[in-house]
Amino acid sequence: MSVQPRATLDDVARLAGVSSKTVSRVYTHRDMVSAETAERVLAAARRLRFRPNTLARNLRRGGASRTIGFVMGDLANPFYYKVAAGLEEELSRHGYALLVATTDDTVDGEERVVDALLAQRIGALLIIPVSDDQAYLEGERQLGTPVIAIDRPARNLVADSIVLENQRGAYEAASRLLQLGHRRIAYLCNPADVYTQVERLRGYRAAMAEHGVDETASLEYLVDDRDVPAEQTVTAALDAAEPPTALITGNNRMTIGALRAFRARPDRPEPALIGFDDFDTADVLGVSVVSYDPQELGRQAARLTLERVAEPTGFTRQIELPTWLVERGTGERPPADATR
Repeated sequence: MSVQPRATLDDVARLAGVSSKTVSRVYTHRDMVSAETAERVLAAARRLRFRPNTLARNLRRGGASRTIGFVMGDLANPFYYKVAAGLEEELSRHGYALLVATTDDTVDGEERVVDALLAQRIGALLIIPVSDDQAYLEGERQLGTPVIAIDRPARNLVADSIVLENQRGAYEAASRLLQLGHRRIAYLCNPADVYTQVERLRGYRAAMAEHGVDETASLEYLVDDRDVPAEQTVTAALDAAEPPTALITGNNRMTIGALRAFRARPDRPEPALIGFDDFDTADVLGVSVVSYDPQELGRQAARLTLERVAEPTGFTRQIELPTWLVERGTGERPPADATR
């Protein structure tokens, strides 16, 4: 099958019976062209399936495109695509397109996809950082490309960021379990060098300390769930010599791993469970969670980006979005030996 070449601006001009400059004005300064001429040009463009190359036009002017790049992690994680949906919703309202690239949550992937996006002369870069150092972006920022970090602040880089109230969310989850009489409350998630887990651990530890539980090291299971299945980590906690009576799982993958571990042990009482991150079937399964709105996180990040595009200078900002505890059943179980 032969491939038909794309129509050019000159092709549209010939079909419409106008000059190439007139066609260009229809797409750049339509107020300078009569309504009748503009409609004739647009009709010719539709017939030829012509699309103006806005990127090339902007580059000729020495500017950036109206495309915003977004670097995120694994597409299989609902958190990422919901953030992307919020970004696209808000950016499209202002005439911007969103170009998404995934890092697969690897350091090498981050730098590779960032380089690919920057080569497109994007108008701004939004990134969920994976690497522990974003200093490699400083030169690009100085050239005028706004950089906005989402979910985790950038490190070694002056950049705006929008994050969740991670510490508060974990504090409220632990406090609720402590109020029910639990003392052996395990915290399970990725290693504590990830910003979100640093903050969530602080909240968990603060609540435990307030209730006289100062030693939590034996209750913390900080295992990379990309290397060790979440279900395996939860099972190890439940098989400990003094197993926990309650679990706080630090992300949705670990929460699902906990549910699988419970199902594999139908003859044993299930510990209380509160997961950080909501997920699609959590309400059906009756899972208590620390929730937030990932699409609103995306929308707010888009607004922050547009503000920075409009005003490149000025102090950087870090915005925190609220979290809240949603009680559905698993987090309200008292310790198994408590009086009922």
